[in-house]
Amino acid sequence: MNSIKTVILCGGLGTRLKEETEYKPKPMVEVGGRPILWHIMKNYSHFGFNKFVLCLGYRGDVIKNYFMNYEIRNNDFTLTLGNGNMQVHNSHSENGWEITFAETGPLSMTGSRVKQIEKYIEGDEFMLTYGDGVCNVNIEKLLTYHRSHGKIGTVTGVLPPSRFGELITDGERVQSFNEKPQVHTGGFINGGFFIFNKKFFEYLDTESGCILERTPLEKLASEGQLNMYSHEGFWQCMDTYRDYEYLNNLWNSHKAEWKCW
Repeated sequence: MNSIKTVILCGGLGTRLKEETEYKPKPMVEVGGRPILWHIMKNYSHFGFNKFVLCLGYRGDVIKNYFMNYEIRNNDFTLTLGNGNMQVHNSHSENGWEITFAETGPLSMTGSRVKQIEKYIEGDEFMLTYGDGVCNVNIEKLLTYHRSHGKIGTVTGVLPPSRFGELITDGERVQSFNEKPQVHTGGFINGGFFIFNKKFFEYLDTESGCILERTPLEKLASEGQLNMYSHEGFWQCMDTYRDYEYLNNLWNSHKAEWKCW
């Protein structure tokens, strides 16, 4: 399992979160003082998946610089002036992360980005997710499910949180208030956290307008080659500033359900 690579889409413009993304890509927007991208990678790493391919686009240099300077950002270190020698006093738990930074174009769509990193996938399987959503899905169980059905692809289906707070009332008296209840209508949505057989690259194109969620996944589904792994636990994307505030409030109040490490 440790050889399976996790591909993370990190190249979008994040226009609906302009307050935070004017000078950095959305995966670098912080939750609890760390980029949301780091939270996603920590979840995969918790289950033993430490090899990542980051599909870069808009302001990809910010992501590169963050990880290139990761050791001195997150450790004590001793620097000897004059000769530039530096000793890092390692204390973080991200040892062994192998990260491939792949420039996939500032305006490329999701399918094009994935196709462009095909050369970095050596094994028969790879994982894929978005760089702006956190979830407490069990990656080991997801992989076991994917291997059990033998299809080309697996997508994690999630129950989306409501955009509005839910009021449970007795007449005019509010009995309970739930800020982001899940919608339990049986209507699962694409939560990301995919697993694909390498055959999926045949459905993709490097042409910049290739959208993963359109023709490639639609064709895969029409051929009976896409199964859904149902996840009824926590899932939250960060599309808007309201989502950003919500995730940070959860982290700061020690209610971050996606934190499994």
